Amino acid sequence: MTDDVVVWNRLADLLPEVEAQEVRDCWDIGEQEAGLGLLVSGLLLHQMPLSETVRAEISVLAETWGEREALTPRILQCRGDDAPTQLKLIEDSGGTAEEMTGGSGQDLADLVLVPWIACTRCGQALMRAHVRERWGELSYLARRYVITSPDRATVLLLFPAESAGVAFTALRNGCACPQRSLTL
Repeated sequence: MTDDVVVWNRLADLLPEVEAQEVRDCWDIGEQEAGLGLLVSGLLLHQMPLSETVRAEISVLAETWGEREALTPRILQCRGDDAPTQLKLIEDSGGTAEEMTGGSGQDLADLVLVPWIACTRCGQALMRAHVRERWGELSYLARRYVITSPDRATVLLLFPAESAGVAFTALRNGCACPQRSLTL
């Protein structure tokens, strides 16, 4: 997402005007974490139908602002619109998501890859790469973002920790499948 404020305002516009303005105001005053909570709460309250791509966009913003873990269960509860979409949030809210150990190459040694968002056209997946902490849990923050082949056996692109939005845009724009009309 090259311009987070544009995405933020577009997502806020899904809500009734008064609530949308509150979300926009949160951006303006630097309270993105609170704004994300208001956005997701409003979407749930009003049962606004969302495409899977929009759900994924919200998850990326939540990741960027350190709120993904807290908001994921609620994002997954948002009503879908059942329309065909390019991207799908594949994250599991119960902490039972498929995990794969990173290979020894490409700076992924000792990292656990957790599937996050998939391209529904080509099957490539955006994954978060986490460290497994001494106590057994995954690190709170991702150390890298990875786009893998559809079989998840090959790393196609690797991104640094602060690049969730860039990695998402690469997944969204990098699909080699023929374009078709999609609901975004």
